[in-house]
Amino acid sequence: MKQASAETYAEGVLQGNRRMLSKTITLVESSLAAHRETAQTIVSALLPHTGKAVRLGITGVPGVGKSTFIESFGMMLVEKGHRVAVLAVDPSSTRSGGSVMADKTRMERLSTQMDAFIRPSPSGGTLGGVARKTRETIVICEAAGFDVIIVETVGVGQSEITVASMVDFFLVLMLAGAGDELQGIKKGVLELADAIAINKADGDNIERTEAARQEYEQALTLLKPSSPTWKPPVVTCSAITQAGLPEIWDMVLDHRERLSATGELTAMRKHQAVDWMWALIRDGLEERFQQHPAVRNRLPQMLQEVEQGRTAPTAAARDLLFVLDKDGSRSS
Repeated sequence: MKQASAETYAEGVLQGNRRMLSKTITLVESSLAAHRETAQTIVSALLPHTGKAVRLGITGVPGVGKSTFIESFGMMLVEKGHRVAVLAVDPSSTRSGGSVMADKTRMERLSTQMDAFIRPSPSGGTLGGVARKTRETIVICEAAGFDVIIVETVGVGQSEITVASMVDFFLVLMLAGAGDELQGIKKGVLELADAIAINKADGDNIERTEAARQEYEQALTLLKPSSPTWKPPVVTCSAITQAGLPEIWDMVLDHRERLSATGELTAMRKHQAVDWMWALIRDGLEERFQQHPAVRNRLPQMLQEVEQGRTAPTAAARDLLFVLDKDGSRSS
């Protein structure tokens, strides 16, 4: 069966055709060289039709109820008339070969909404590869008319930094009543936060969440805000009762309005675009390096020598990097 042209894919996405939207994202996620070339043409064609959506990153400690929060938050936004896309950045899927817990089964109500679109993280590859595909998927979803893009970190660690580098607002969900409130999350993640929300503020847990809110508020005073315009607030919420969710959305919009007024939002988007370019260059260089015939011939021996301790990793890396010169494939 003949593959559709890049123009056909782009037109389908711009028309809001959900089937074509899914097919385009699948094409972007493909590792086949021919598919990548077509995908790049599609993304370039769609780029002028993007940039107006609210890009919101969400992370949280284990057990915080992140999926329930995103579903409740997404449903609230759909009811307000927004079109919401939920994308996952899941580095653990690169090890297991699949998306953890299958996002659509975790958000059953939201996944049935015509104005919502949920896409699990692509499996296989590296966190860098997953991030590249997620950035491209953001572009595709915005071009398809989704005005709120929620990027969820399913994994932990480096994925938070990765997601923060592709969104406008980064929300960190926390829990109360887990002993030392700061144990569950690294200082680096708090530095990335544009706001912290203590979830599960319902029933007999309300007092504990308020105490945790005050504790985090105090902790944030020790950190320098990333923007002179915005001091990250700490709020409480309940994904079950929806208490605090409208206020969180108002907070996201307030942040957007303030940073737009000072030009910070535009500057941040430009910086993110350049970061994306350099990330693609690094990925491309590594791929080309590994595919080079001289490197492929030399690599197995060097790996063996490093593993057995006969060659230092620094010497092996230098040998492999300069094998291109020795091969005469690169001019001096």
